[in-house]
Amino acid sequence: MMSTEIKHERTDHLADEEAKRIAVISYITIIGMVIAFVMNNEKKFGFASYHIRQSIGLCVTGLALGVVGVVPIIGWLINILGVFVLLYMWIMALMNAINAKEKPAPILGKKYEEWFKGI
Repeated sequence: MMSTEIKHERTDHLADEEAKRIAVISYITIIGMVIAFVMNNEKKFGFASYHIRQSIGLCVTGLALGVVGVVPIIGWLINILGVFVLLYMWIMALMNAINAKEKPAPILGKKYEEWFKGI
């Protein structure tokens, strides 16, 4: 009986580590997000799915900043400021994944949960 409990704990720990690894990969460029999405497609770890949704939100925000950056002067200023804010959000979200915390990215993280809940 004892050995099956230990084996079950090991399996849970390995699953947690795999979910954490997938979550961290999701924040490493758009390619990492796609790789994490594919890796998570088979087993569907809730923790990894949460961070993949946050990562998708950060990518969409980055694309929106790029579009705004096309507008002369005011768009450039918004883009420059937005890139620094986005960098802060990305670092905090990545740190949450590394520390195994299911916590939203600052500023827009709660919105990302709403917008991408179907993923």
